[in-house]
Amino acid sequence: MAFISFVGRVLFASVFILSAWQEFNEFGSDGGPAANLLAPKFLSFSKHVSSHTGFQVPHFEMKYAIAAAISVKAAGSLLFIFGSSIGAYLLLLHQLIVTPIVYDFYNYDADTKEFNLHFAKFAQNLALFGALLFFIGMKNSIPRRQLKKRSPKSKTL
Repeated sequence: MAFISFVGRVLFASVFILSAWQEFNEFGSDGGPAANLLAPKFLSFSKHVSSHTGFQVPHFEMKYAIAAAISVKAAGSLLFIFGSSIGAYLLLLHQLIVTPIVYDFYNYDADTKEFNLHFAKFAQNLALFGALLFFIGMKNSIPRRQLKKRSPKSKTL
């Protein structure tokens, strides 16, 4: 059963590992295509957040955000493969930040192709988020192995 669990974690984490590897290979000096895609979406997201909450989202370079995302995905995936809750929390953090920014279905009309595409991807990432929550919940609900206490041997007279 432990081997099957390990294989499941490897297959699950492969989504994040392959994504991080692709972004790393395309990174370049400006952050690559990921930074070019993320910059206008982040600007739209920050305007959306500031108009609804009044909170001003700080400005920063997209190449640093992409580098941080690659690092979090890679480290979280490797830790997750070996059964660490910290890895699951790192992947949760990544999903929580990236999903609403990249898959901004809320910026499109409901009858457009872009809305359907972004909403489907958003739902897939929401499912990954739920699977990570399930892993953390199961990890915390299983009691740790307790060492068996040896009962003292009775002395015979």
